[in-house]
Amino acid sequence: MVGNHAVSWGASLSRAEVISAYPITPQTQVVEQLSEMCADGRLNARFIKVESEHSAMAACIGASAAGARAFTATSSQGLALMHELLHWASLGRLPIVMADINRALAPGWNIWTDQNDTLAQRDTGWIQLYCETNQEVLDTTIQAFKLAEAVDLPVMLVLDAFYLSHTAEPVDIPDPEMVDVYLPRREPRYRLDVNEPRAFGALVRPDSYMEMRWHQQSAMDRARAEFEHIDREWENLFCRRYGAVESYRTEGADLLLVTSGTITSTARFVIDRRRARGEAVGLVKMKMFRPFPADTLRTLLSGVERVAVLDRNLSPGRSGIFAEEIRAALYDVDPEERPALYGYVVGLGGRDVTPGTIDDIIDRTRGAAAPTREDVWVGLNL
Repeated sequence: MVGNHAVSWGASLSRAEVISAYPITPQTQVVEQLSEMCADGRLNARFIKVESEHSAMAACIGASAAGARAFTATSSQGLALMHELLHWASLGRLPIVMADINRALAPGWNIWTDQNDTLAQRDTGWIQLYCETNQEVLDTTIQAFKLAEAVDLPVMLVLDAFYLSHTAEPVDIPDPEMVDVYLPRREPRYRLDVNEPRAFGALVRPDSYMEMRWHQQSAMDRARAEFEHIDREWENLFCRRYGAVESYRTEGADLLLVTSGTITSTARFVIDRRRARGEAVGLVKMKMFRPFPADTLRTLLSGVERVAVLDRNLSPGRSGIFAEEIRAALYDVDPEERPALYGYVVGLGGRDVTPGTIDDIIDRTRGAAAPTREDVWVGLNL
């Protein structure tokens, strides 16, 4: 199945109770499939058609606050339009799950993939999980509900436009009864009751607001360990596990690539080919971006000579965003153990990142005594 339908099946197997939908390319197939599942009775859920992505998130906030398991999906400008309400969902401690199909932001109009839409929302308080394959997309959708409800925070699962969303791969659909064991019906600790009305979300004084933020941050801190537990439990039932961060052929490596999303699959191919030639190269895949797995990255990257981070995104005026955050995480590593970090900006607006692109990055990293700049752009046509 295509990645969009993997999301749909994940939401259906999770028994989402309210689905709020507004179409936007390349996300539309997600909610189309769910609307068909609701219409033919395969999924017992309220499907709400709204007039904008802002309204889609508002509907999810209301549904989640009332105790329902709520889901939506979006892309690019749609996610940007939701920005205001993303803060309400997260600080409201509502376990909403949303799939975002990574698509470049305008102008100019572009429907292909890069990560700036989701990374522009990194400070809204949503957990962010980036997927490599369509199997991972389906599995992560289910895991996302379990994680969200364990820590009372919303989760954004992320997949690349077209490389996953519209590309078909073999996907195992878990047995629904086993998923029910893994993810029981939501039992919220707090819910709005229309028969006992109250007002919430009023003005919060300075003597209370910081404590609300502290509890949100504490929940984010718990989410790291909670995800590992949830992932191990998934492995016990379905024999698949992903990890917040995955190391691939890192043993004895003097150069490591750091990737996320579908670039990872291409990088695996390159690493295998180079290892077969006797080169000491490896790969670190980042699935979790928020909360940021700094401790794990410090452990994996310390003592390695060179690290090349491949960013399909850009913080204008700075560098690639993954590279920027990894630099900060490595700041207090012993200088004798801290690797030289090379940041590369690639694949913006859906430009292909081929094995040749990654070979070029490895050769550049080996050939430079030190990074020439914090954002080395690869594949430019100037």
